Amino acid sequence: MTPKFSRGFLFILILLFPLCLKANDGYDLWLNYRKIENKTLLDKYNKAFNGYYVTGNSETLKAAENELKRAFSGLLGTKSKTLSSITNNCIVLATKNESVLNGQISAKEYDALGKEGFIIRSVKINSKTCTLITANTDIGIFYGVFHFIKLIQTQQISDKLTITEIPKLDIRALNHWDNLDGSIERGYAGNSLWKWDELPNTVDKRYIDYARANASVGINATVLNNVNSNPKILTKSYLEKVKALADVFRPYGLKVYLSVSFTSPIKLGGLPTADPLNPQVIDWWEAKAEEIYTLIPDFGGFLVKANSEGQPGPQDYGRTHADGANMLAQALEPYKGVVMWRAFVYNSDPEEDRVLQAYNSFKPLDGQFKDNVLVQIKNGPIDFQPREPFSPLFGAMPNTSLMMEFQITQEYLGFSNHLVFLSTLYEETLDSDTYAKGKGSTVANVIEGKYSSNKLTGMAGVSNIGNSRNWCGHPFAQSNWYSLGRLAWNPETSSESIADDWIRMTFSNDKEFIVPVKKMMLESRETTVDYMTPLGLNHIMAYDTHRGPGPWVDTAAQPNWKSTYYHRADSIGIGFDRTTSGSNAVSQYYPAVRDTFNSIETCPENLLLWFHHVTWKHKMKSGNTLWDEMCQHYYNGVDKVRKMQSSWNKLKSFIDDERFNKVKQLLEEQQEEAVIWRNSCVLYFQTFSKMPIPGELERPEMPLSYYIDLKIE
Repeated sequence: MTPKFSRGFLFILILLFPLCLKANDGYDLWLNYRKIENKTLLDKYNKAFNGYYVTGNSETLKAAENELKRAFSGLLGTKSKTLSSITNNCIVLATKNESVLNGQISAKEYDALGKEGFIIRSVKINSKTCTLITANTDIGIFYGVFHFIKLIQTQQISDKLTITEIPKLDIRALNHWDNLDGSIERGYAGNSLWKWDELPNTVDKRYIDYARANASVGINATVLNNVNSNPKILTKSYLEKVKALADVFRPYGLKVYLSVSFTSPIKLGGLPTADPLNPQVIDWWEAKAEEIYTLIPDFGGFLVKANSEGQPGPQDYGRTHADGANMLAQALEPYKGVVMWRAFVYNSDPEEDRVLQAYNSFKPLDGQFKDNVLVQIKNGPIDFQPREPFSPLFGAMPNTSLMMEFQITQEYLGFSNHLVFLSTLYEETLDSDTYAKGKGSTVANVIEGKYSSNKLTGMAGVSNIGNSRNWCGHPFAQSNWYSLGRLAWNPETSSESIADDWIRMTFSNDKEFIVPVKKMMLESRETTVDYMTPLGLNHIMAYDTHRGPGPWVDTAAQPNWKSTYYHRADSIGIGFDRTTSGSNAVSQYYPAVRDTFNSIETCPENLLLWFHHVTWKHKMKSGNTLWDEMCQHYYNGVDKVRKMQSSWNKLKSFIDDERFNKVKQLLEEQQEEAVIWRNSCVLYFQTFSKMPIPGELERPEMPLSYYIDLKIE
């Protein structure tokens, strides 16, 4: 039966139709190919690009062609044409040796591109004016296509294109902390993308969109499972599932890696030991590597967490981290696989500063790791805090391949409820000067391999991706995935340029929108530090969940999981003495850095309480006492969240209602939680300082006991 509709109902449908078109749930991320509204620009682009000519038919080039079709349809509102020959105003996709190029690019330029670099250039081929996207490999072309599309999205196409892009790091990875049961450790955007119960027979279309998003920012590696690994991932049935994902990801240049448990030979192989020097253990791993590469010839390799937080490792058998890493590296070496061995290790000794332990464990092993091992180091010496100094291991191991590990998921930064643009945190670390080879020896230069004999380079980000419709929970959390990719491609990229591109691609090219939103983003991390952990405070979150404040936490499974271990507040002052008179953590840095941190006069105030136990009445550069300065930071943090709310509320007309309302609601939650953070910390630390909250600041409405009992869900 044909359904009947009243005229009134049809009228309502007509009214609602434009609103339906305007809705945007965030699924498309920054690949949001909205039609260009500027008619002059739209006409210009349509005339400049009338189709594309592709030399080759690999799966990667087909994917690149499909991306151009999608972009042309969305951005330019035209059905793009695949051309059978080169014409005026066409886009040409061609690798190095294609005859149509006829010497357009020199051999020297191609040599410099390596396997993944690309060139975009305005050229004449057979007297036809063209835009050439070329590379040594098909994946290089694909990266070039995404860069070209970005220029259209951000409305930055010039009349004469001369672009060369070469990644500065080899391995650019997402580390998924996904468990085989579908849960995600420190995941705040739903459950795992990987539907292990459906694989390998059913392959979700979302896997393709995941691969597209990663390729668009040059991410070329994905570690599918949690570093606290379940050995089952290495069983035949699971490896078949991993193969299905690898097959989907391959055209997008995305290699699959696995986190492995060091005791897999015991758990899966029935061996009595996992000793890395035991011949049976060595044989087991070599057989497992052969099994994996038979299924997945381009398998990337292993990520390992060992002898850390209860995970087994080589030290259980009296061996070193180098012994364990090298045994696995030897098994992968015939297949050009790599081992990423995490330097996140510490013990429960209350007498030894936890900050010291990774350096003390790995510095003596410099030069002992095989060439296909990367030591993966967290950005700071503790654990993804809102602010940490850079890890002293950067620059301290010139004979070892080092890899940066950042956290994208906001474990200590408000989960997916707080707007925190992490690119500024990443940039702060990368720009830090190690002085390993004198002034200017930045962490970025170190991980790019400029001062060492290492053969591999890399950067990893602990993923914030789940199966929520918008991937990351908070609409702005998508920018952190994007930022990781951009900085892994080039660690010297500025956060300002990353934010500008992301806003334009995701939301709008309107300056009246871009300017205030970019300001919000660039200030958001400092805002969060202010209302959580100002002046170098750290690790004072709620126990275990790390959600909300917990400076009073004094009971934990081990001493260095207590908040009081880190802030050391007493009647005299606050902060952890890591100077040469204290734990001497400053001496793990090169002398120029050591001396800066060691002096209370020269130590940056944003790290003061990380390195010094400071009296409450210590005079700060502002003229305030330490106590008043701390209070000002906590209150400023709340005020800045309120300013973010005010700025956002003025932008409703620029974007769709769905994302506007989602961000508005989350900013309200962030403001409420910022107030809880402020009141909790100020009232708690006041019990030690015995000093009044500065008179001009509003007073907490509730007593400290209220906040101690309060649980943020």
